[in-house]
Amino acid sequence: MPEKNIKSAFAADTARSVQVQAPATIANLVCGFDVLGLALNDPFDVMTIRRTSDPGIRIVHTDDFGLPTVPEQNVAGVALLEMLQEVDGGPGLEITVDKRIKPGSGLGSSAASAAGAVVAANELLGNIFSKADLVRFAMAGEKLASGVKHADNISPAIYGGITLIRSIFPLDIVSLEAPPLYVTVVHPQIEVKTSDAREILRKEVLLKNAIRQWGNIAGLVAGFQKGDYELIGRSLEDVIIEPVRSMLIPGFEEVKKGSLQAGALGGGISGSGPSLFMLCRSKETALGVERVMKKVYDATGLAYHTYVTTVNGTGIRIMPT
Repeated sequence: MPEKNIKSAFAADTARSVQVQAPATIANLVCGFDVLGLALNDPFDVMTIRRTSDPGIRIVHTDDFGLPTVPEQNVAGVALLEMLQEVDGGPGLEITVDKRIKPGSGLGSSAASAAGAVVAANELLGNIFSKADLVRFAMAGEKLASGVKHADNISPAIYGGITLIRSIFPLDIVSLEAPPLYVTVVHPQIEVKTSDAREILRKEVLLKNAIRQWGNIAGLVAGFQKGDYELIGRSLEDVIIEPVRSMLIPGFEEVKKGSLQAGALGGGISGSGPSLFMLCRSKETALGVERVMKKVYDATGLAYHTYVTTVNGTGIRIMPT
């Protein structure tokens, strides 16, 4: 762990409370398992953190998801505890969470909580930590949620836009440029736990599949950087993870086929699911894809939510007080 030389918990002129919007995120982007992710403008959690005279961390939820309030059992709490290990005279903090990203949705709910907590706390501390530090702290929350430290949701939540995680140890995050993109998401109201979705994955892959996947990842990154929509579309292919995880999601094949016919560039499972996403070049196409998604899930009888949104280029937002 890097050494920090922080003399006190707060500067005299720092605010006593901070409110943030922590965005939903899409991890993997089809072919980039654990290495690619993007932030969305909708939905998002709202979190408020304030200094308290009492030591320790207190967590308050205003939603009905029944998430733990014991810091050691809560992803935001664990991330804050990791952060405060590097602050002399760790402060007392109370964090209030209005969670609008449903846990288990595949839209980075745990990442929003963990990342939002450390970004807000860092603002209270006078921004003494770098974005890379904040990702490092927030990954402790992801480990609690899924059993594995991964940054493909955390990084875009904190950095904004589309990010490539070249390495976790050591942490190496690359922000990617991209052309304007619309994102259509459908969230069928079933739960797929990240830990369970990881458990079913094959531990070994064929070399020919790995080579094809590497080509798709490289093509997708190049497509983003060049603003080449056709290359982006050709590269949104997963021959390793999607064939296994798609079996957990009703309506997957119908949504994917119908969305491509409606003009989507491509897409697939958001994170570990069950949400599905499609990237589109125009809002008109994105709305057409939404109609396809609604038709599929209306036929299944499953409850669902849809979002038509864009890429969030800033990540977690500090709200005016």
